[in-house]
Amino acid sequence: MASTAAGKQRIPKVAKVKNKAPAEVQITAEQLLREAKERELELLPPPPKQKITDKDELNDYKLKKRKGFEDNIRKNRTVISNWIKYAQWEESLQEIQRARSIYERALDVDHRNITLWLKYAEMEMKSRQVNHARNIWDRAITILPRVNQFWYKYTYMEEMLGNVPGCRQVFERWMEWEPEEQAWHSYINFELRYKEVDKARTIYERFVIVHPEVKNWIKYARFEERHGYVALSRKVYERAVEFFGEEHVDENLFVAFARFEETQKEFERVRVIYKYALDRIPKHQAQELFKNYTMFEKKFGDRRGIEDVIVSKRRFQYEEEVKANPHNYDAWFDYLRLVESDADADTVREVYERAIANVPPIQEKRHWRRYIYLWINYALYEELETKDPERTRQVYQACLELIPHKKFTFAKIWLLFAQFEVRQKNLPGARKIMGTGIGKCPKNKLLKGYIELELQLREFDRCRKLYEKYLEFSPENCTTWIKFAELETILGDVERARAIFELAISQPRLDMPEVLWKSYIDFEIEQEEFENTRNLYKRLLQRTQHVKVWISYAKFELSVDGPDRLQRCRQTYEEANRSMRSCEEKEERLMLLESWRDFEKEFGSDGTMERVRKLLPEKVKKRRKLTAEDGSDAGWEEYYDYIFPEDAANQPNLKLLAMAKMWKRQQAKDDDGEKEEEGGSSSSSSSSSTAEEREPPPPEDQPEKKTETEAEQTYDDRDDAGSSSSDDDDDGKKKRSSEDDKD
Repeated sequence: MASTAAGKQRIPKVAKVKNKAPAEVQITAEQLLREAKERELELLPPPPKQKITDKDELNDYKLKKRKGFEDNIRKNRTVISNWIKYAQWEESLQEIQRARSIYERALDVDHRNITLWLKYAEMEMKSRQVNHARNIWDRAITILPRVNQFWYKYTYMEEMLGNVPGCRQVFERWMEWEPEEQAWHSYINFELRYKEVDKARTIYERFVIVHPEVKNWIKYARFEERHGYVALSRKVYERAVEFFGEEHVDENLFVAFARFEETQKEFERVRVIYKYALDRIPKHQAQELFKNYTMFEKKFGDRRGIEDVIVSKRRFQYEEEVKANPHNYDAWFDYLRLVESDADADTVREVYERAIANVPPIQEKRHWRRYIYLWINYALYEELETKDPERTRQVYQACLELIPHKKFTFAKIWLLFAQFEVRQKNLPGARKIMGTGIGKCPKNKLLKGYIELELQLREFDRCRKLYEKYLEFSPENCTTWIKFAELETILGDVERARAIFELAISQPRLDMPEVLWKSYIDFEIEQEEFENTRNLYKRLLQRTQHVKVWISYAKFELSVDGPDRLQRCRQTYEEANRSMRSCEEKEERLMLLESWRDFEKEFGSDGTMERVRKLLPEKVKKRRKLTAEDGSDAGWEEYYDYIFPEDAANQPNLKLLAMAKMWKRQQAKDDDGEKEEEGGSSSSSSSSSTAEEREPPPPEDQPEKKTETEAEQTYDDRDDAGSSSSDDDDDGKKKRSSEDDKD
């Protein structure tokens, strides 16, 4: 046991931090860094400058530095930067032989290091050791032939030395490795600098074989063109077309070939090239080719040729689309727009006939909505472009015969046909068309359009007849009744307008009755028939007791100039309050009282204001039990309710609510006093807890009080300083005394 205990390693105890509070002065990392910067703790003083006065000191200095360099190399031979620094230091002392030895030793360590070869060769060139530099470059390109930098440096050195044959020989050795394109261009530019065009041509011949790309063939042809060999340049283009054939054809080659012929003023050759290319290259790959062809035709062709080039391409695209899907009406629209802008009338008619022949296969209106515009555009084209009214009339008639009017119709076709006849000054024909349309398929839009047409023609008697027909067709349409009455009002026949309104409000079913009644009331107000307006309000209130009607009625009475307008408005509010006592929507009743309060605040006295304030309800929070759809208990829900003082049934609730609030306040005061006197004794706490336990839970749909839900408080919209304050105080005292006796 002792040995085991001795063998265990003891864990040092961690010092406990007794005071974990933050220090009074906090030090941030930014302050630490700033102090370090100010004190310059990390800055080392520069080494002292050494002044060498004699040869012995120089030798000592050299020995010391060489020993340091050798130590660094010995520590890590693979760090080439140490070798380079060592060699450059020896070079600075003009110890070329020593530097050369260091570079050779470094190459033995890593002969594939590019920087090492470059530094070695640059040292030899700086010291004008040309043969040494040549030897180094030869060794470098032999060991690393794919490093282009060696070749560039080598050829540049030979050219600077004026050794053109030697430079050419280096280039030839380089080309045997088939390098990248830039190397070939460097060789070609070298030959061109010395006016060796034939040799440059030979290099190009080899270049396009090694790198057979379109851009390289184009560069070769432009080289011949630049040096004035037009025939050879054309031959290069022709060879390129044959070389790539029809499988690997490229539009850029033909574009360059065509531009070359264009510069040579061979316009017929250019057209042949473009057409040859367009026949063999797919359309989606020949965008640039077509663009250049169009520009060429704009420069050197006639107008018809240009339009043919543009239209033919787009027409081909649209033909493909409509062949793929004949019921793609959007493609037909684009196609027709193109044809209308370019082709003659017969071609346009032919395309229109092809388009309208694609009738939707299903007789449902949603499938015909786009199709019907083909007929509309066809008719407008015949009317506006070709100026052929007879053919336009035939188009409209054919369209109306095609539409299945028993299932659905298009009012816009009937209206456009009628408006066309009006433009042709054929009013009987237009009326006949509209009459036929209303007889076959009466629609609201059709009837409205016919009425607007007659209104524009100032045929008011016809408008009256049309309104009568319209109302026979749709008597529940309140907008039509209002428009009819407005027409009569404009014509000055007030009695007729009033009769129309009376007839309208007597209809058993209306789509928007509130709009109709409002229009009727506004009409009477405009006519300044205030007694009629009051009667209308009373009749409307017999049908509905909506709070907005009462508020509008009161505001109307207030707006009528007269000595008793305030009394009438107040009387209206009182009648509204009495009539809405039985209303289940307490929010509407509250809205009425708030409007009344605003009125009294602006026009009433303190007494009337106090009276309305007493009528405002109390806002209380209640709970009710929720039941799920399957009949199970879903918990309790809180909601706000309004208790109006006028409601006799709610008086006990108000009394109970006031008493509960007063008792709660008094209980809180007593608890505070007992705690101060007794110092929080255990007996008082136990008695208060038993008193709380004896408290009964609040019943459902009653205002909550006492300690069960103290967070759920009762909110009043008015002050509690009512007539029952003294009674509440007495009741609170009695309750408190009874509770003390029980304790």
